[in-house]
Amino acid sequence: MREGARTQAAIDVLTDFERTKRPAKLCLKDWGRQCRYAGARDRAAVSGLVLDALRFKSSLSHVMQDTGPRALALGTLGRVWGLSADEIDAQFADDEHAPDALSDGEREGLERDITDAPDWVRADVPEIFWASFQRTYGDKAFDEARGFATRAPLDLRVNPLRGDVDASFKSLKKVKAKRSEILALGARVAAPAPGARAAHVQSLPAFNKGGIEVQDFGSQIASACAGLTGGEQVLDYCAGGGGKTLAFASAMNNTGQIFAWDANPRRLIAIWARLKRAGVRNVQVRSPKDGGTLDDLRDKMDVVFVDAPCTGTGTWRRRPDTKWRLSQNQLEKRMSEQDEVLSTAAQYVRPGGRLVFVTCSVLPEENEDRITAFLAEHSDFAQINTAALAITGNALTDAGKALVKTASTANGAIRLSPFSTGTDGFFIAGLEKSA
Repeated sequence: MREGARTQAAIDVLTDFERTKRPAKLCLKDWGRQCRYAGARDRAAVSGLVLDALRFKSSLSHVMQDTGPRALALGTLGRVWGLSADEIDAQFADDEHAPDALSDGEREGLERDITDAPDWVRADVPEIFWASFQRTYGDKAFDEARGFATRAPLDLRVNPLRGDVDASFKSLKKVKAKRSEILALGARVAAPAPGARAAHVQSLPAFNKGGIEVQDFGSQIASACAGLTGGEQVLDYCAGGGGKTLAFASAMNNTGQIFAWDANPRRLIAIWARLKRAGVRNVQVRSPKDGGTLDDLRDKMDVVFVDAPCTGTGTWRRRPDTKWRLSQNQLEKRMSEQDEVLSTAAQYVRPGGRLVFVTCSVLPEENEDRITAFLAEHSDFAQINTAALAITGNALTDAGKALVKTASTANGAIRLSPFSTGTDGFFIAGLEKSA
């Protein structure tokens, strides 16, 4: 496909997204099925253009004075990808599959000043959540918001349960991964340039043998906040696909016992294969589908880790469409679920044990407010310094230990973000039950 045809394809996908309100990845998948002639580079270019258009949807709509798919795609080419109006028209020329040439109004939009726009428009945050963003970040709200409009890197974790760590790191040179400065077992592949293909880590032998896992640095830090060193009894209460469960098993060197549970058994579908591939032997999966319960674990767990259901605002870099589909009703539903999950999970913590609450959200309604509400109802728990938990094990380098201290809130929780820590957005709070 030529560049003009790729742009038209992106417009078609954005039109589908606007019409159906489905996740952008589903719209892209359907386009790919219908256009089997499109090669891997074509798919990467179209996907990149669609997702970048959604990352900057608010500001692009403002400068182009049009909210339509064509305006978003053209605005992305000019204002995000840095093409001039003449360069865009040159791409469209003599291509029957390309969009029409730029209008005078569109050319003006590519040059329009945006400094007079409202803060939430320039920050590309939905207006209804801007006050929450400001409450979280204060006078840094704009810079933090712009961090969530960037492309995300591909973060990896080397698994020592599958042999030679150095050999696994060495294999990652094939995908141009660089060893992390903050995580002892972390490596990062930089985000691809506009139109470029992402690294295909899954093709590496080390990945297929379980020596490498895909896991955002923020998720790795959150896992470290469980404070595990080996031999503990741990309940991963919202285990899902098992990403953090695998990190726990690695930190514990397959000692102790981890119970992986999720109220929705469908989320557990991938966990068994991942555990086997990673060489994990200290995890017991309990699924409601198989009649599994947690009754025998009550008051017995050293650590209960709650990766709570949330709006996912911390993953806007990776799923930019979700910020435009998020509603106040969805937020309130997640808050209710978080209260229920926290209250239920607390029953399994032994006296003197810990409850670790995590969200991939930046909204205080899902974070600080939930901890405050929980502590008001559970006087036998107290909030503790989460950074102190994170530095207990060997997951963090000295630079990583300094980072989590810097990322600590006044109440001892940890807040991560693309702008401040170079990770997805996470909130992590440690709570201790009285002995």
